[in-house]
Amino acid sequence: MTTPAPRLLSTHAPAQFPLGLGCMGMSDLYGAADRVEGLATIRAALDAGVTLFDTGDFYGMGHNETLLAEGLQGRRDKAYIQVKFGALRGPDSAFVGFDARPAAIKNFIAYSLKRLNTDYIDLYQPARLDPTVPIEDTVGTIADLVKGGYVRHIGLSEMGAATIRRAHAVHPITVLQMEYSLMSRSIEAEILPVLTELGIGLTAYGVLGRGLISNTSPSVDSLAPNDFRSHSPRFQGENLARNRELVDQLATVAAELGATVAQVAIAWVLSRGPNIVPLIGARKRVRLQESLGALRLALTPADLARIEAALPADAVAGTRYAPAQMQMLDSERRVA
Repeated sequence: MTTPAPRLLSTHAPAQFPLGLGCMGMSDLYGAADRVEGLATIRAALDAGVTLFDTGDFYGMGHNETLLAEGLQGRRDKAYIQVKFGALRGPDSAFVGFDARPAAIKNFIAYSLKRLNTDYIDLYQPARLDPTVPIEDTVGTIADLVKGGYVRHIGLSEMGAATIRRAHAVHPITVLQMEYSLMSRSIEAEILPVLTELGIGLTAYGVLGRGLISNTSPSVDSLAPNDFRSHSPRFQGENLARNRELVDQLATVAAELGATVAQVAIAWVLSRGPNIVPLIGARKRVRLQESLGALRLALTPADLARIEAALPADAVAGTRYAPAQMQMLDSERRVA
């Protein structure tokens, strides 16, 4: 495969390979994972030219950071590591809130640096907006870490247009991380235009709808109790049946394009803008290779129209998170 052109997320950050590797599933939230295969997948991604690796200090309560550090051993300089912080978890692994206070941020990054076996993090970002802490205080604290050499760039995750503007006024924001796929397009109305205006890139997660947009989407009965999808509205009952019908329609288009449904979904996200890097949540090398195949697809305007007609966003059944979690998303609050 011809080496794909890198993507410039922001003018003040290095260009990245067009696909990033989301590492969360190697440690958490998608049932049991194979550590050896996870490490092999990280190394295969490096070999393929992938530069951006996404993790979080709460993924497996630190496990994901140590796994990534092992996978990158001896090749840290080839990786751009972005770390999410602030999500709080109890001893039963339940999420119990968010903490973006200045003192907490300094504590979080100290542990992340140790687990990642590095003296700096390329991009550091709060996982969610802490409603008790002004975003100016959160970003200001990370800006101090930039001055100290512990962080190179600042990002945000799941934040709305007004919050992005406030954060960017304190320190340049490099990227926003958001769920964005054929099934989740709420970002397009208000958030994407602000990113374009301010020169902020997008790292898109959930590009395969948590595994729904694939040839082998799981059923709820097959999921472990600790699998996020066992509680996701889009995987429940009639919602799942309806969403599978949509994916079947997309699969027909994909077959005509000589690709898998996952490859078409990834290629569609890539088509949405030159400063968008999809995060591929591959836990196995075979899934990584399939995802890389999306880079060979050159979708025409007619192809894109057929894809969007096969899986229109307004036909998707169920919200992307359960109601209580949706209320925590600043990105879902609309500007009046």
